[in-house]
Amino acid sequence: MSDHPLSTVVPQALPAALSGISGTNRASVGVTRQIAANDDVAAIGLWLAEYHGSPHTFRSYRKEAERLLLWATQLRGKAVSSLTREDVLAYEAFLAAPLPTWCDEALARRGDHRRLFAGPLAERSRRQALGILAGLFNYLVRAGYLAGTPFALQPRRRGSRGTRRTIERYLDRALWQDTLAQVEQWPQTTPRERQRYERARWVLRFLYETALRATEAAKASEGDFVHRRGRWWLHVTGKGGVEGEVPVSDALMADFARYRSFHGLSALPEGDSARPLILGIAGRTAPLTATAVYLVVKDALGRVADALAPTDDARAARLRQASTHWLRHTAATHQAEAGNPVHHIQRNLRHSSIATTSIYLHAEDDARHDSTTQARDDVSSPLGERA
Repeated sequence: MSDHPLSTVVPQALPAALSGISGTNRASVGVTRQIAANDDVAAIGLWLAEYHGSPHTFRSYRKEAERLLLWATQLRGKAVSSLTREDVLAYEAFLAAPLPTWCDEALARRGDHRRLFAGPLAERSRRQALGILAGLFNYLVRAGYLAGTPFALQPRRRGSRGTRRTIERYLDRALWQDTLAQVEQWPQTTPRERQRYERARWVLRFLYETALRATEAAKASEGDFVHRRGRWWLHVTGKGGVEGEVPVSDALMADFARYRSFHGLSALPEGDSARPLILGIAGRTAPLTATAVYLVVKDALGRVADALAPTDDARAARLRQASTHWLRHTAATHQAEAGNPVHHIQRNLRHSSIATTSIYLHAEDDARHDSTTQARDDVSSPLGERA
């Protein structure tokens, strides 16, 4: 196995009890498998192979996989596919205080028997490591290799001022799909009703797919679209003038073409046009304010809440609380649930303070785009429409 991603640290053959062949967290026999790997080293190697096109990401992810695999098999005496929540907590404590022999400066930095730690990891580095490993376990669960992930039980961390982070402010996948479906039921018999429907339909999808803030969405124009190597991106200038590019799926571009067609515009954006991406109710080209974008979303979610209230007061109340920023959190949450690499999500949101992501990992743009837009395609319109 000299060509295996973990060959420099994993013995030629782990004992059966540590290999994961009979791991206690392995998926049951009746579960449909998406991968042929039948032991932990092979399964982890397949996950790493997904990142061969991104050398920096591959090295970072391999380092964390190696650390966990050696800790589990050598110190914990368990297969990776047998780890429980208690083991994850113990491993987090180990990252904060690794054994001196794992930090021995006399060991080489690369190759066999190398030093795996320079010293105890700071809190931010521990979060980064655990976030990467959570992505590994999510991948193996989706692949039908594991029954579940002990990382899913990780409690939400408190912010630096002792307040709970606002990750709770999002719509779960089912409620989001129901919201889109309810908008499709809006009356469209008059020109005004049709205008209102088309704008709400576009604004909800646009904010969700791009995870833009209301101010960013209000300022976005056709000239911000970039078409590169067969992929669409949206250039965004966010808080503090920080610039970034957000992946845009073909499905969202189709939604945009539909919205433009309704207003008598060409399907594709004009590269040098300052025309805003969100037009006025009758197609007016004067840019909307962030407050106006906020009100469009509040009105749409409020109308959906009214429709749901007779049968589901709790979900209706949640929608009435929601706002434009909830859509940003919703986008990030759904991307994470779909298994997007944590550093891709961080770059998509252009928000370095997201605790479960890292600003130090940089995947190649193609890999980030594919993972993001594939997640969008997997969660298409509840009506199956791509118009």
